[in-house]
Amino acid sequence: MFDPEDIHDLFLNVGKFLGKFSILRWKTRVWFGFSNKSLEQNVAGIHFQNPVGLAAGFDKNAELLQILLSVGFGFAEVGSVTGEPCEGNPRPRLWRLKKSRGLVVYYGLKNNGCEEISARLRKIIGKISGKKFQIPFGVSVAMTNRPENTDTDTAIADYAKSFGAFVDIADYITVNISCPNTSGGMPFLEPENLDKLFSRLDTIQTTKPIFVKMSPDKSFAEVDAILEILKKHRVSGIICSNLTKKPQNPLVFDKNVPKVGGISGKPVQKLSDDLLAHIYKKEGKRFVLIGCGGIFSAEDAYKKIRAGASLVELITGMIFEGPQLISEINLGLTKLLHRDGFKNISEAVGADYKKL
Repeated sequence: MFDPEDIHDLFLNVGKFLGKFSILRWKTRVWFGFSNKSLEQNVAGIHFQNPVGLAAGFDKNAELLQILLSVGFGFAEVGSVTGEPCEGNPRPRLWRLKKSRGLVVYYGLKNNGCEEISARLRKIIGKISGKKFQIPFGVSVAMTNRPENTDTDTAIADYAKSFGAFVDIADYITVNISCPNTSGGMPFLEPENLDKLFSRLDTIQTTKPIFVKMSPDKSFAEVDAILEILKKHRVSGIICSNLTKKPQNPLVFDKNVPKVGGISGKPVQKLSDDLLAHIYKKEGKRFVLIGCGGIFSAEDAYKKIRAGASLVELITGMIFEGPQLISEINLGLTKLLHRDGFKNISEAVGADYKKL
C-alpha cells in the first residue's frame, strides 16, 4: 500500500541499524540463518558459505554488508557504483507488478559515487577483526548516468575510475554493461566498444576475479560476439542477467505498466535461464556463471544451478516473499542435492548438460 521506494529506503535503514550491534546481528541470525556444509564451495578462488547472494541494485551504497550474513546470504554484490555521485532518474522510479511478481526499475544508477563508498568501506574494514566482512562481497561498477558519458572515451574513463577504487577491497568486481536506465544507453554491448573498455580496464592492476553483467534481451548471435571479446580479456565470469526491456513480455500480466525502466522478477526468469544455459553449453569451462532473475524458491535457484550457475543472486523474490526466503532456499537446496545424490552443491553445477 506504500510507495515501493519509500519502503526500500525504510528497510535499508532497518538493515543498517541491525548491522551496527553484535547482539542484533546474532538475534537476526537465530531467526533467519541457515548453514550446511553441502552448500559450501570455492568459486574463482573465493570461499562461499552458500550459493545465494544479494544482487546489485538493492544495496546501492554498500550499507548492509554487516547484516547480510545474519539474514542467510552467502555473498553480496553492492552498487552499481559509478565514477561520480549520481542522483538517478526523477521519481517515481520503482513500481510493483503484483500480478506478474516483478518490479519495474528506473533508478538510473542512483549512488553516492566511488570515492565516498570506497573510503567508507576501507574505514569499516579497518575496524573489523580479520580485515574483511563475514561474507564475500563484489562491487558492480558502471558509468555515471550523465550526458557526458554519451562520449565513449569519457564513459570508459568513468568506468575505470570506479573500477580502480575497489580493486584492493572488494572480493570481486562486476562490470555492469547492461543497465537499461541511463541516458547513455548500453553502448558497451557493442563488441567494438566492449573491447575498448576492457583494454582500458586491463591496465588497472588487480588479482581479483572480474565478472560481466549481461542483458537478457540480446540474441544468442549477439551474445556469442560479446563472449568472443570477453575471452580476449581477464574476465572470470558472467552474471545472467540484468533487467529486461522487452515490451511484449508474455509473463507481464499487470495493466498500465510504465513505459520506462527495466523489468525484474518472474518476467525475466525464462530469459535469464535461457541465456545462462546457452553460455554454459558454449563456454561453461571458460566462465564462472552466476544466475540472476526470477528466483522465488529453492527450485528456481536449483534450476539455474543445474543449468550451469555456480552461484545465484536475487532481489525481487526477497521483496515479494520476505527475508526468510534466503534460508528457505538454502534449506531447500540441501534437500534437492540429497534427493539427486549430490554431496556438494558444486557437483550439481551444469548437471543438466554435462552429459550432452
